[in-house]
Amino acid sequence: MAASLAQTIFTIMSFFRYTGILCLSLTMLACQPEKAETAKPQSAADETAESITAPVFTGRTLDGATVSSRDLAGKAYIVNFFASWCPPCRAEMPDMIALQEEYEEKGFTFIGITVDEDITKARDFVRDYGINFPVVVADKQILDAYSPFVQGGLSSIPTSFVIGVNGNLSSVLVGAQSKMAFDGLIREAIGADQQ
Repeated sequence: MAASLAQTIFTIMSFFRYTGILCLSLTMLACQPEKAETAKPQSAADETAESITAPVFTGRTLDGATVSSRDLAGKAYIVNFFASWCPPCRAEMPDMIALQEEYEEKGFTFIGITVDEDITKARDFVRDYGINFPVVVADKQILDAYSPFVQGGLSSIPTSFVIGVNGNLSSVLVGAQSKMAFDGLIREAIGADQQ
């Protein structure tokens, strides 16, 4: 009887262990981009490249303020779609916070767009990480505005859209980015490399 009970407990523990591993694997798989890419900066010599006007959006931040693309006119910014439960999103956030501090006075900002369904968890994430840029709650209008600029639509997070001071979309980045990659794209967007 004791051997049977021990075998039953072992079987149950094995089931939970494998179920936990499966859940963790599925969560990690859900956050992975279909294909991680870093957009290539448009060279100054490529005068024939077509300009793409950045998507127009208006949204509410987690603290109730309104943020719109009209308010950002003349400013370089990166719109970053993320979720608090996404490991790659969490990994790139400290670099984004540091770069916000470095470039905010030079006319740059990140705009976070949370796709979290649980707004309380999104607020906790912003507070715990000390996010120092506006975080907007994703809605259908914002998702519809940005989806056409990603092959297959906006289906992976993190995904970032780089907008220059001229109001044009210069890069779309699918997948987590390094601090160095973001830094180069920010410098290009604010025109620091041309000065």
